[in-house]
Amino acid sequence: MPEITEAELKKQIGRSEFARFYFLYGEETYLAEYYGRKLIAKAGAQGPKDFNQQRFSGENLSVDDLSAAVEALPVAAERKCVAVSDLDVKSLRGSQAGKLQELLADLPDTCVLVVFQPSLSFDRRRDQAWKKFLLVAGKAGNTVFFRRRTEAEVERFVCVAAERRGCALSRKDAARMLALCGPDLRTAKNEVEKLCAYAGGGEITARTVDLLTSKNLEARVFDLSKAILAGNSDKAYEILGQLLNQNEEPVAVLSVLSGAYLDLYRVKISLLSGFSAMEPSKHFNYARKEFRLTNAARDSKRYSVAMLRQSLDALLKTDVALKSARGDRRLALEKLVAELIWIVEREKMD
Repeated sequence: MPEITEAELKKQIGRSEFARFYFLYGEETYLAEYYGRKLIAKAGAQGPKDFNQQRFSGENLSVDDLSAAVEALPVAAERKCVAVSDLDVKSLRGSQAGKLQELLADLPDTCVLVVFQPSLSFDRRRDQAWKKFLLVAGKAGNTVFFRRRTEAEVERFVCVAAERRGCALSRKDAARMLALCGPDLRTAKNEVEKLCAYAGGGEITARTVDLLTSKNLEARVFDLSKAILAGNSDKAYEILGQLLNQNEEPVAVLSVLSGAYLDLYRVKISLLSGFSAMEPSKHFNYARKEFRLTNAARDSKRYSVAMLRQSLDALLKTDVALKSARGDRRLALEKLVAELIWIVEREKMD
């Protein structure tokens, strides 16, 4: 069968019209898990759940045990559901991969087999093992790929989630929350639940969002970049110290910080060349991160191309130093912050 859409999957679940097999995966792992649980609950709803809803972990999966569960008849029901979470086809050893392929080729009518990926992801275009599995899965039943949601879609998602919990969250404050925690659906859901619990009904204000939303690494490093670009050394070192004391990986911190400078440089060059601030999104991956270009368009006016290039050179040298595994990595980042602030201050004097 061809790959089906999320909308078609919802219809099948609603009508209880199930295929023998489902493979749920994609960029939004939250949705793969959400619909996986929906399928398990609906397809295995009849009869005793201990017999008609069986679950397996993809880690160290025994295909023999899985086959036995699939082929066993349901109890007091016309069908049962067997589910596997986070299957890793590349970890299957020996004859296990062949046995799984044989199982998918001859599934019984009395079972709905669901394989869903709540945390494991892969590149479906480049990974040959997964490409082969997707061909087999498509012949066995339905595959559903959950794409990343746009910022606007995630904003609507959290607003609706708040409304269902008796709270009001404006689109503006939803965007404010996502700028702090990131646009991942699973994270956004957890954050809005926390905000609703605190609000206890009624309106979730901007103050509540700022007070309670957990900042992801990108948001915290963005604060670091703002402090550096403002020449505020005390604030910059305070934020850097917090990041490192919380055991954030120095290479990861540097990567995000470099990304902030690259945003500024790309937008600056685009605008000077007569293009819009969104031009870099045509050439680089800014999916669900378009707000970074909007912020860069606002901030890049204050900095020259020469200053941004000098900063990028400093970032590159530090990247090489960190990845060479020589010297104190904390000290390397502290020196980088000092150099970046010095570049900003020199720009002001010129």
